[in-house]
Amino acid sequence: MASAAAKQAPKAAPKTSAGATGAAGASGGPPVMPLASPLMGKKKKPFLGMPAPLGYVPGLGRGATGFTTRSDIGPARDANDPVDDRHAPPGKRTVGDQMKKSQDDDDEDLNDTNYDEFNGYAGSLFSSGPYEKDDEEADAIYAALDKRMDERRKERRELREKEEIEKYRMERPKIQQQFSDLKRKLAEVSEEEWLSIPEVGDARNKRQRNPRYEKLTPVPDSFFSKHLQTGENHTSVDPLQGLGGLNTPYPGSMTPGLMTPGTGELDMRKIGQARNTLMDMRLSQVSDSVSGQTVVDPKGYLTDLNSMIPTYGGDISDIKKARLLLKSVRETNPHHPPAWIASARLEEVTGKLQVARNLIMKGTEMCPKSEDVWLEAARLQPGDTAKAVVAQAVRHMPQSVRIYIRAAELETDVRAKKRVLRKALENVSKSVRLWKTAVELEEPEDARIMLSRAVECCPTSVELWLALARLETYENARRVLNKARENIPTDRHIWITAAKLEEANGNTQMVDKIIDRAITSLRANGVEINREQWIQDAEECDKAGSVATCQAVIRAVIGIGIEEEDRKHTWMEDADSCVAHGALECARAIYAHALQVFPSKKSVWLRAAYFEKNHGTRESLEALLQRAVAHCPKAEVLWLMGAKSKWLAEDVPAARSILALAFQANPNSEEIWLAAVKLESENNEYERARRLLAKARSSAPTARVFMKSVKLEWVLGNIEAAQELCTEALKHYEDFPKLWMMRGQIEEQCENMDKAREAYNQGLKKCPHSVPLWLLLSRLEERVGQLTRARAILEKARLKNSQSPELWLESVRLEYRAGLKNISNTLMAKALQECPNSGILWAEAVFLEARPQRKTKSVDALKKCEHDPHVLLAVAKLFWSERKITKAREWFLRTVKIEPDLGDAWALFSKFEMQHGTEEQQEEVRKRCENAEPRHGELWCAESKHVLNWQKKTGEILAQVASKIKNTF
Repeated sequence: MASAAAKQAPKAAPKTSAGATGAAGASGGPPVMPLASPLMGKKKKPFLGMPAPLGYVPGLGRGATGFTTRSDIGPARDANDPVDDRHAPPGKRTVGDQMKKSQDDDDEDLNDTNYDEFNGYAGSLFSSGPYEKDDEEADAIYAALDKRMDERRKERRELREKEEIEKYRMERPKIQQQFSDLKRKLAEVSEEEWLSIPEVGDARNKRQRNPRYEKLTPVPDSFFSKHLQTGENHTSVDPLQGLGGLNTPYPGSMTPGLMTPGTGELDMRKIGQARNTLMDMRLSQVSDSVSGQTVVDPKGYLTDLNSMIPTYGGDISDIKKARLLLKSVRETNPHHPPAWIASARLEEVTGKLQVARNLIMKGTEMCPKSEDVWLEAARLQPGDTAKAVVAQAVRHMPQSVRIYIRAAELETDVRAKKRVLRKALENVSKSVRLWKTAVELEEPEDARIMLSRAVECCPTSVELWLALARLETYENARRVLNKARENIPTDRHIWITAAKLEEANGNTQMVDKIIDRAITSLRANGVEINREQWIQDAEECDKAGSVATCQAVIRAVIGIGIEEEDRKHTWMEDADSCVAHGALECARAIYAHALQVFPSKKSVWLRAAYFEKNHGTRESLEALLQRAVAHCPKAEVLWLMGAKSKWLAEDVPAARSILALAFQANPNSEEIWLAAVKLESENNEYERARRLLAKARSSAPTARVFMKSVKLEWVLGNIEAAQELCTEALKHYEDFPKLWMMRGQIEEQCENMDKAREAYNQGLKKCPHSVPLWLLLSRLEERVGQLTRARAILEKARLKNSQSPELWLESVRLEYRAGLKNISNTLMAKALQECPNSGILWAEAVFLEARPQRKTKSVDALKKCEHDPHVLLAVAKLFWSERKITKAREWFLRTVKIEPDLGDAWALFSKFEMQHGTEEQQEEVRKRCENAEPRHGELWCAESKHVLNWQKKTGEILAQVASKIKNTF
């Protein structure tokens, strides 16, 4: 037991406290052995001799923490000591780098100046923590919320920014905008006023007005040679001397090779040799030499040359490089013709014509079988030499057609040309091009003989056969075409020419047979009948005057390759295409065929009738309409077109008879009743018109019939009768707004403003969505001076009829007429927000702006409403106001083409031409307006629907509207 305790003592010694350990060590005596006691015999503790648990610190539980020494934490390390990792990246290879990095990571800038109200501090406070999936989902949700909130504020923010920009531009316009009106007034300055403007004095002093520039004169070589030979000594270096050693002022001490030693003279020959050596070195780098053979891609060199030559503008290095490349190509492959041609053209471009000629002649020696080289040589050589070159080319290439053609072109005498071409035909008798060129030089009789021989040598050439047929008589031409058909059974042009021949000689009954036989024969020979090609041939026949052939071709091929349900649509498209190409007979034939297939289709008859109205004669239109009403008696519009045609021809009895027949076919038809009334009233038969209207009211009472009855009495001056009829009509048709309008306008005409207001208000109760009624009531209040009431009426109208551009426009104009321009601009902005695609609003907005901003506003208007006629008209007026006559005319033409029914556009166009156009242009506008018969437009309707102008024609109304337009824009 004692021995066991002795063995255990050393192990237990370290477990004592730090104080005890220090005391034992201080005494320096031998270790005290423990005395034997009764406790020694007890059982040993189970934890003795076992390793300490992880993180265990002896004595920590009772507060004996002790102290730490260097042996516990390891030796101290300098900041420049390398780290243990031998493969650390740059910036982390020393202890100091890693300590600095850890400090940077730990230290966050939490200063108040780095704090943002929304984002917090510059760095995330929790960046050191783990980023888990929950954090990612939370960030995504917050990002979506931020995006949604930003979209909600986006429109408001953009509108506010736009208004601020516009306000800024209005308050601080550019200098150019401030002086634009003054610039415009310069056009009114006369020559005398211009010359009387005093000259602006020059406020600069004499030295500034007359600067004396430093003159630099290059020093000649003789100056340097003289001073080099004097051998004078220098004690200082000239700071302006920039050659750096090459210009040392001591004789014989320059760089070897550039100066002859001992003499002090510059050797120019050596300098030239050095330059050549440097060039050789550069050129040797360009070429790719392998075992003595230069490997060159000729196409690559030629492509490089083609990219360089057009950019030649005097840079000699590009020309040298191109010359070097082509030389390399020629040496590598001397039998490559394009290399010689490109080399010659390069020299020609640089002005070395003789060198180019020499090169190309050498090319003819190296490539004697190349047509292109010979032709290039002939082009570069002067006249007689070129003939010799061509003669030499013929000896080398006796079968070349292009060389013979070139030889004929070089001859100036016609007989010499003929001689050359005949010689060529002896060698190359199968060339169609040679035969055509030779025939063109001959007289008709000789040409016919030559063509007879030509078709024997070239029996497959359609052009030669057709040319011969044109020169022959009728009988011989038929035989020629039959032979041509035998030799070339697959060509359609021979058949079409045969049909044209028969038509030209009066055998029109044969034309259809020939075309039908052509289709059958070509199909038998395996030729596909291409419908588009045949229609193009028909258009060519139409333009050549062969109407019967054209119509026969159309009838034969119009139905080929078309599904039955697509026939009508396709044929109408074909007719429109022919009209666009100017082939009117083709279009007429297509319509005739379509009417045979669809005799009961009203739309086809209408298309054909409009075609005849626009491109045919009155007789052809009336004949077509007679057939149309026979097949479609229920189509009222066809009856009305026929009656109108007769009325325009001043044949009133015939128009009446047509309308009578229309009554029989369409009893109680409102359109025909009103057409009959208009016919009688336009011809001053007022009693007959009244009787017709009375009969119509009894047999076919409609709101329009009543309205026309009221209108007739009103324009004839029977106000009481008109009011009675209006009251009777409103009993039956109180929801028809035009009757309320007429009642109010009649009262206005009689100066009964209260009754007119009452009529409009009653009408608005029955028809709250009638915009014209609201406008009439508002204008009535404005006219009597009730501006506030007019404004309130328009606001109420806008509430009941949202997104109505007419009401917004009237509100804007109301404020503008009252002199409140700021309010009108604000209203216009709101109007454009509610109706962003309204052309009338954008057109008005352009001219609400100040002159400098109008062009910008017009661009915005065109972006929103590119094809709106009102916007196009506003742009035309804008150019007119800026005196850009040509552009204004183009935009007027574009407007009336897009919308020919807009009367305001025609009136403005007419006014424009009256100021800036010729009489022919004015007459053309008037005729086009009469053909278009416009019915709409604010200014136009104000005149055309006035009771005093009810019998005026379109031309008269046009002149009246144009005369009332003032250039206030």
